[in-house]
Amino acid sequence: QVQLVESGGGLVQAGGSLRLSCAASGRAFSLYGMGWFRQGIGKEREVVAGISWYGSSTTYADSVKGRVTISRDRTKNTVYQQMNSLKPEDTAVYYCAARMSGGSYYDQDQYNYWGQGTQVTVST
Repeated sequence: QVQLVESGGGLVQAGGSLRLSCAASGRAFSLYGMGWFRQGIGKEREVVAGISWYGSSTTYADSVKGRVTISRDRTKNTVYQQMNSLKPEDTAVYYCAARMSGGSYYDQDQYNYWGQGTQVTVST
């Protein structure tokens, strides 16, 4: 079992920045990769970014490329998502997810564990 706890969400003005954190506990050494997803009101949950746990592979949704950076610190079992130049359309609940095997970072069914989510609100 892996437990995930997100933090770092909040209210920010458009153009501002936030850094989300996701701390993993439990069998973190068994992780294959991590991802950040988001779900806005009335919208489907979508991938934002993904990162391999032991390699250097990262992936980003087209809507956030150049504005979002995903990183991880294995010594702290934590994944981060730095979000810059935030837009009102980035408003959503952001979820951290963990996968125990390979596959597409865009496929939500590939993820085995999910955090409870953290709200990000971007005001105009």
